[in-house]
Amino acid sequence: MTDFTNQTVLVTGSSRGIGLSIAKAFDAAGANLILHARSEINPEILAEFTKTPQTLQFDISDAEAVEENIKKLYKQEGFEGIDVLVNNAGITKDQLAMAMSPVDFANVVNVNLNGTFNVTQPIFKKMIRQKHGSIVNLSSVVGLMGNMGQVNYAASKAGIIGFTKSLAKEGARRGIRVNAVAPGMIVSDMTAVLPQETQAEILKNIPLSRFGEAKEVADAVLFLAKNNYITGQTLTIDGGLYI
Repeated sequence: MTDFTNQTVLVTGSSRGIGLSIAKAFDAAGANLILHARSEINPEILAEFTKTPQTLQFDISDAEAVEENIKKLYKQEGFEGIDVLVNNAGITKDQLAMAMSPVDFANVVNVNLNGTFNVTQPIFKKMIRQKHGSIVNLSSVVGLMGNMGQVNYAASKAGIIGFTKSLAKEGARRGIRVNAVAPGMIVSDMTAVLPQETQAEILKNIPLSRFGEAKEVADAVLFLAKNNYITGQTLTIDGGLYI
């Protein structure tokens, strides 16, 4: 098992779904967890962890709120810094481009792409001083191949890939690695509500003939967070959808 004992890991959007699965995987690997969500995290969720995680609550698209909360975090007595940052938080507002409102386009890009920058920048500065750190960003297979009805989401996730590659070049000489994962269709609340006919149509295009599990995404995140000779890469976790 990958060992993250004594390492501090911050996972954004970690109150449910893929983010929660990633957080639990780091917990099982011995990490000290910091969970983030826009609203208060249910105490029952916190009780599922080996060590009770610290929690942060803010909207990642609000740059001032992000900076304020990150500053408070680093000012805590005994806080030694963040070793691993996982940028998972994101939203969708799907609609065909011809009917999509400018507000819905901007909101998705502002949360998914700008929000990733907002969280990363202050932590990246600290990692530069630490001379070590690993950042894993959640992109999507949609950012690689596009998808009807998701021009806003696809644009934001493609932007994260470019952001990842550029930041990896900036951080490499200071021992900071930056990578991304691009999940395909993962079993979640979103896929659960899809009509059976829609699910069957999607499965036709997945060579492994099944949707992925959140744990499989989490395993890939831990792999990238730990491997010291991988940076600037995007690992696709999609059952072969984007071959």
